[in-house]
Amino acid sequence: MMKKKRLGLVHTSATLVPVFAQLCKEKLPNVEVFNIADDSLVKGIREAGRLTPTIARRVAGYLESAELAGADYIMVTCSSIGQAVEAGAKLIGVPVLRVDQPMADQAVVTGKRIGVIATLQTSLEPTADLISRRAAIAGKNIELTSKLCEGAFEALMSGDAATHDTKVAAALKELSQQVDVIVLAQASMARVVETLKPEDRRVPILASPGIAVNYLATVL
Repeated sequence: MMKKKRLGLVHTSATLVPVFAQLCKEKLPNVEVFNIADDSLVKGIREAGRLTPTIARRVAGYLESAELAGADYIMVTCSSIGQAVEAGAKLIGVPVLRVDQPMADQAVVTGKRIGVIATLQTSLEPTADLISRRAAIAGKNIELTSKLCEGAFEALMSGDAATHDTKVAAALKELSQQVDVIVLAQASMARVVETLKPEDRRVPILASPGIAVNYLATVL
């Protein structure tokens, strides 16, 4: 009997553990999955206003921990620490995937005018940067439009999910009239997409979790 593959997931929010558990159960039934979660990483980025060398070292440490725990493959489910993930991946012996890379690749294939939307500047910049680099690798010429939903993240943190959803929905409607495809820089915004009317969803809106797990299903 073949030994089950092991997938290590590294999260910066415990709320993402059940989201990915469900997706992996559906799409990776024969893969053993384990989780490492530390929500102080993003807090540190927000306080510093950037990804610091210390945080990058900690991210590399989690990748190493996942490898030592027997992971055949590692995926990091947060876009804010993307650069640290890419740097840390070079130091370990198993493949490491940024959750937003398959989504970025799909966006580049889908259209020339790509919109990126986020509730945090620290998520917006790394995602936009990744899309630009993946487009360059694919040899595609793209136009990138970035949109920050001011105040939405703060509303969510203070327990006001309704205001968060209203702000995100308004931004999605506006952006959908300017681009060919929209990329959500944060997985937490995906539930808002479900609430949009069909006429407000004129273009494909991509969220990373499902696309990333579909991609993993092809490599695991």
